[in-house]
Amino acid sequence: MFGNIGWGELVILLVAALVILGPDRLPGAITWVTKSIRQVKEYANGASQQLKDELGTDFEDLRKPLADLNQLRGMTPRAVITKHLLDGDDSIFTGNFDTKKPSAGGPTPQKPSLDKKLPPSQIPPIDSDAT
Repeated sequence: MFGNIGWGELVILLVAALVILGPDRLPGAITWVTKSIRQVKEYANGASQQLKDELGTDFEDLRKPLADLNQLRGMTPRAVITKHLLDGDDSIFTGNFDTKKPSAGGPTPQKPSLDKKLPPSQIPPIDSDAT
């Protein structure tokens, strides 16, 4: 909870609390804060346990999209677009359109070689997608 507070900030907070509250009220304030934090944690744990009890197996179905969203929070916008919208093909960002990544559906089709000439008796291959 207080992972971002370092030792220096903690000492400054304690000195400020000592000046503001005084030495006689500081121990009571510290115990009140620790009790309050402990009670908030218990409320949060109780609420999540109540959700688990009421939703049953649907609770895990709810947790997966939340975990996916949490994973997206750590990704850059470029990585999100590449992974989810472009199926991992980042050629639009790199400008390298010549190299295609193999699809998961099977082997990649072989391109015919354009540098060798066909003999006169052979018919050139027809690309059905181009016509």
